Amino acid sequence: MPSFADLPAPGTKLPDHTQLPESDGTFVKNFQEHPQRILLTDSIAPILQLLHPDGQYCIGQDSGIYWRITEPPERGAEAPDWFYVPNVPPTLNGEMRRSYVLWQEYIALLIVLEFVSGDGFEERDKTPWTGKFWVYEQVIRPTFYGIYEVTQANVEVYHLLEGRYQPLPANERGHYPIAPMGVALGIWEGQYQNVTLPWLRWWDLQGNLLQTGEEKANQAQARIEAVEVQLEQERQRAEKLAALLRAQGIEPDA
Repeated sequence: MPSFADLPAPGTKLPDHTQLPESDGTFVKNFQEHPQRILLTDSIAPILQLLHPDGQYCIGQDSGIYWRITEPPERGAEAPDWFYVPNVPPTLNGEMRRSYVLWQEYIALLIVLEFVSGDGFEERDKTPWTGKFWVYEQVIRPTFYGIYEVTQANVEVYHLLEGRYQPLPANERGHYPIAPMGVALGIWEGQYQNVTLPWLRWWDLQGNLLQTGEEKANQAQARIEAVEVQLEQERQRAEKLAALLRAQGIEPDA
C-alpha cells in the first residue's frame, strides 16, 4: 500500500516531464527488444499518419509513464516496451517528451505492449499498487494491454471494459483487432534485421501484413527486377525469331 510519504504536500507544485528521471538505469533485457520496437513503429506509421493528418499523436518505446509521486521518483513509473497515445502533440513546449506524466497529460493511452523477458509473472501481476497488471488496469488504464512472449511465440491482448481488463478474442486469422486503430496485432514468423523469429506485428483488418519502409522498398525493387527479367526474355525471344526468319530468307524488318 502507498504511504503518506508517497503523496505531495498540499500546495506542492508537481514535477513535469523535464524534472523526472527518463531512465531507471536498467539494461535492455535482450537483443530482440530494440528491433521489435522499431518494427512496430515503422510499420504502423502510415496508419497513424492517416488517423492523425494533423500529426497529433505520440509513441513511447521503453519510456516512463509516471502515475504517482514517490521517492525515488522512478518507483512511481511504469516503462512499457511500446505504447501509443492518440490526439496529443508529439512535443511539449517545443521539447521531446522525456516521459508521459499522467498529472500533466489528460488523454489516456490507447495501447500498451510489454515484452516478456522472464516467466511473464511481472506482466500479469495483479498485486494492488505494485503489480504491473494492476497498475495498468486500475491507474494508467490504456484501452488495450498486450503481453508478448517471444519464447512461446504468443501474444495475449486485454481490452478495458467497465474498469476491468477482459481477454480480447482473436479473429479467424489468430490476430487481435485493435478497432480504434483499424489494425490487428499478431505473431509473424519471418526474418527481420537478419534474424528469423516469431515477431509481433500489425495487420490491417483485411489480413494484409503492414510492411516496414524497407520491406516496401525491397518489394518494389523485386517488382522492377521481375519486369526487367520479363523484358529481357521477350528481347531474347524476338532475337531468336528474327534469326529464324533470316535463316528462311525473310528479313524481319522488311
